[in-house]
Amino acid sequence: QVQLVESGGGLVQSGGSLNLSCVDSGHTLRYYAVGWFRQAPGKEREAVSCINNSDYDGQTYYTESVKGRFTISRDNAKNTAFLQMNSLKPEDTAVYSCAAAPYCGGNWKSREYRDWGQGTQVTVSS
Repeated sequence: QVQLVESGGGLVQSGGSLNLSCVDSGHTLRYYAVGWFRQAPGKEREAVSCINNSDYDGQTYYTESVKGRFTISRDNAKNTAFLQMNSLKPEDTAVYSCAAAPYCGGNWKSREYRDWGQGTQVTVSS
């Protein structure tokens, strides 16, 4: 069973960087795709990025607003997925969560995900 815990959030200035981690204490994350999502106050949850499991094809997906700034990766030996966030903007401020899915695919934003973590707060000051 996948049990996800996010960490790495914090307060940074505009232009700064953060590296979020999504650790699976159930040690089965290697078999799943991992999606990163964010939700800002008063807004709906937004899909940010997704990475397929390495045995599938390891392909990555990004929402348009983070392309070139965010990088998703995974380390199966550590049962961990990462979201490296560079050139952060105030509009990136949100609670970031990770979740698992069988694979990302072309409809990765609307796919059903499971085993959501509790989230980590990212705040970008201007």
